[in-house]
Amino acid sequence: MIALQSATKRYHGHTVLDEVSLTLGAEGVTSLIGPNGAGKSTLFGLISRLLRADSGTVTVDGMDVRTASSAELAKTIAVLRQDNHITARLTVQDLVEFGRFPHSKGRLTVADREHIDRAIAYLDLEGFRTRFLDELSGGQRQRAYIAMVLAQDTKYVLLDEPLNNLDVRHMTEIMKLVRRMADELGKVVIVVLHDINFAATYSDRIVAMSNGRIIADAPVAEIMRPEVLADVYGTPVDVREIDGRPVALYYS
Repeated sequence: MIALQSATKRYHGHTVLDEVSLTLGAEGVTSLIGPNGAGKSTLFGLISRLLRADSGTVTVDGMDVRTASSAELAKTIAVLRQDNHITARLTVQDLVEFGRFPHSKGRLTVADREHIDRAIAYLDLEGFRTRFLDELSGGQRQRAYIAMVLAQDTKYVLLDEPLNNLDVRHMTEIMKLVRRMADELGKVVIVVLHDINFAATYSDRIVAMSNGRIIADAPVAEIMRPEVLADVYGTPVDVREIDGRPVALYYS
């Protein structure tokens, strides 16, 4: 399990994560939603040790992220940040190989190459293996980054706004992939999303944040209610049922 206990993060006296206590990992797919500045990416940063909490604790399967071995942590949890741009000119194969570094330390074994091949095949990237990342569409490139994360072969996969700058078709493909990773591969996927309806369609659980705090944490049906979403976003949100699914409608 991933557990935060009274985790707090401040920047220049401004609190961006305010004594958050949260346990993640019991469900296949958990989505974190909330307005800009809610603290979602900061929470990811604390879990992945990209940021250090000012107070409180963060543990991953009992390991305190402040003191855990980097190698052990990287074998347990994989994080895809939203600013995942790489300046070097890499092929898809090169990128996915990076996912094995916690295991191979740069010296790929037969087992490492099997993980790489499986990840490329799972993301349907065989035809792009030797293509450079800057030659791919946004959706293809995002699949390549997710293949890198998948090759890392961790129990937990954290995806920070993986739908950014994608069109509706590619957003749908990525979210279907997220669902498959949980259902077929047994991954615990925690994803930051801006689109409430994608969260509602593909998640088992939604954690809603605002102003650095957890506003609501429940199964999808309990979050997709007008009063809950209005409290999270500070604006009226209507919720209708379409084909048996709750759909959020925004208006001014």
